[in-house]
Amino acid sequence: MSVFNEPQFHNEEAAYEFVEARVWAKGRSCPHCGETERTGKLNGKSTRIGVYKCYSCRKPFTVKIGTIFEGSHVKMHIWMQAIYLIAASKKGISANQLHRTLGVTLKTAWFMGHRIREAMRSDDLTPFGGNGGAVEVDETFIGHDRSIKPYGEKKGRGYHHKYKVLSLIDRTTGKARSMVVDDLKASTLGPIVVENLDREARLMTDEASYYTQVGKHFAEHGIVHHNRGEYGRGDIYTNTIEGFFSIFKRGMKGVYQHCAKRHLHRYLAEFDFRYNNRAALEISDRERAENLLRSVTGKRLTYETVGV
Repeated sequence: MSVFNEPQFHNEEAAYEFVEARVWAKGRSCPHCGETERTGKLNGKSTRIGVYKCYSCRKPFTVKIGTIFEGSHVKMHIWMQAIYLIAASKKGISANQLHRTLGVTLKTAWFMGHRIREAMRSDDLTPFGGNGGAVEVDETFIGHDRSIKPYGEKKGRGYHHKYKVLSLIDRTTGKARSMVVDDLKASTLGPIVVENLDREARLMTDEASYYTQVGKHFAEHGIVHHNRGEYGRGDIYTNTIEGFFSIFKRGMKGVYQHCAKRHLHRYLAEFDFRYNNRAALEISDRERAENLLRSVTGKRLTYETVGV
């Protein structure tokens, strides 16, 4: 039986109940004043689905307030479909595909996608590599940064005109963390690596010179020399992070095809989220979608702030 036969994907009231059970897992509270006891559901014939009233501040509210759903006129069961589709698609799903599948306008599908990616953004800043775990760090390049003129700066590795992405993968937990960086200078990457890794961590990188100094801050710095045709020496390798980049690039080039720099951090959050909630960590498509739903609070994104 298809997962979309479940009531939250086609029944509006069931969709609200499904969201409430996860967003209000610790109990319903008024988003206006924080009241947790004196609230009740409004059941009038003309009352919208999912509306509650706070008898402390006397204001109505729904589970949408303060979440990525706030201000949206899209039905909640359509949101549930979009969340499941994006969470379950290993390389992502385009706005055009969402537009055709969900029956919403292309503009709406595009905006829904970015709201969902915002919810995928992790607030967990726990340093990687605790207790001496190995952490792979590497960078990749994608897109075309049109703010950089063809001969406006030193070409370096030949990717000077592309967006730069730095990623870290903790081998012990299997988690990834990615970010957009302006350049690949040691002065830029060093502080980021130091901030995101435990001092007991074993840093694993390629031979790039900008990792040389920062490697001294950690218990060990293992270097694999790709320029010599070396791709592994014992447990010193960066193959895990290369695999992550492979999925990321296949999604960005094959599904999304184009991404402006101002949106790239959300796409990185999307690929990080799916990687951190993947089947190899015994997380199913259903559990991944529910994990996403539990993180929708406090990440509201408006059309004005998303940047078209």
